[in-house]
Amino acid sequence: MAERVFDNEPVFSSEGALGGRARVSSAGGAVTSELGKADEIAAMAVGTLATELPMDEDFAPVAAMENEEESEPDHWGNGLILSGGGARAAYQVGVLKAIAELMPVDTPNPFGIISGTSAGAINAAALGAYADNFRNAVYSIENVWRTFTPDQVYRTDPLGVFGRAFSWLSSFVVPPRKQIVSMLDNSPLRELLKEMIRFENIADSIHDGHLRALSVTASGYETGHSVAFFQGRPEIPPWRRFQRMGIPSVIRLEHLMASSAIPEVFPAVRINREYYGDGAMRQLTPLSPALHLGARKILVVGVSGNRAAPPVRKPVESYPTHAQITGHLLNTAFLDSLDYDIERLERVNNTIMSIPPNSRERAGIKLKPVGCLVISPSRPLDLIAAKYTQILPKSIRFFLHGIGADRASGSSILSYILFDHRYCNELINMGYEDAMSRREQIELFLYGVPRLM
Repeated sequence: MAERVFDNEPVFSSEGALGGRARVSSAGGAVTSELGKADEIAAMAVGTLATELPMDEDFAPVAAMENEEESEPDHWGNGLILSGGGARAAYQVGVLKAIAELMPVDTPNPFGIISGTSAGAINAAALGAYADNFRNAVYSIENVWRTFTPDQVYRTDPLGVFGRAFSWLSSFVVPPRKQIVSMLDNSPLRELLKEMIRFENIADSIHDGHLRALSVTASGYETGHSVAFFQGRPEIPPWRRFQRMGIPSVIRLEHLMASSAIPEVFPAVRINREYYGDGAMRQLTPLSPALHLGARKILVVGVSGNRAAPPVRKPVESYPTHAQITGHLLNTAFLDSLDYDIERLERVNNTIMSIPPNSRERAGIKLKPVGCLVISPSRPLDLIAAKYTQILPKSIRFFLHGIGADRASGSSILSYILFDHRYCNELINMGYEDAMSRREQIELFLYGVPRLM
């Protein structure tokens, strides 16, 4: 069987790493019978979907159309996806710092499309607001995360913690005079973001060509829709799919507060006609907004564990604590959808690449693979968080002890709310090291070839 090599076709490892060449078995330039009947059917299915469906129907947000605008700046096709995860988003800062240091000084933002969810939306908005100088933007974000204290995110004084928690819990039994909508008061975060991000700069970044679009995702409590609020070039159309949509907006503080409003922990935020909560809820296709906005390759910074590591199953000795159950729910909302969507992307990419380019062209298939590079933590973040339980304010420690979050099995929830500079610094350092270990792949993503220093 002859083997042909097609240059400039992305190839993907099991970890989603971007390579440079794809090998496809073929004979005579067509899909061979050696692909098997199942693959022929898959090829036919891809052709049908490519001609009959828009780019991001239920088939996927997994493939880009080939009608690229030649006049667009090269970096407009680069997408950056920053997922949610509360304090876990400090890991993203370390990855961004490594990328900044791999680029020349004073280089503008290399990602034309930036999509953020929950705490990742905060990092995304900061990058978009200062897109004229990527390194300076990253260093500004790093400075905030490296000096974080919990009282910059939510009230930690006894009245703010116990008073609000008691009122919130008692509201399930006796209707309160004033509705208590969350366990914690995150008004300090609102004040921090006002100082941290100049939202009016986002429009300037788009006008100057440093940014094609910025997307912030939140979940509507009334409709159940996952809504990607995006600010971008005027030619980008809105979209609507099942339980998800993209709405042109002017990104402001309310969008970030809504996207990072962890259910029941932080209050929902009203935007237009509806109250919105954390964007990770019901976000079944986290890669979708970036592809709708025009990304042709994406760099995904996750906050879950090493996707290549085998799961470890241990014998269970006791009933799960409230913290363990809550942590399980948070992991489901913040981590699982992204991992599933990446797996789906890889699977459909492989299906498309099994068909030689000339055969796709003759069949009228307008889809091509989307380059994808995934960088995620090399060590479990919940185990790191467990080391820092004692550094939290006493009021928070007392509350977490009551729900079992100070035990190893309940440390997952701690990894989301531990906004302390010592924990954040360890995550930033790990993100930096993990990204530097993938230096050649990052440079290949950004430049097409590794750079010579």
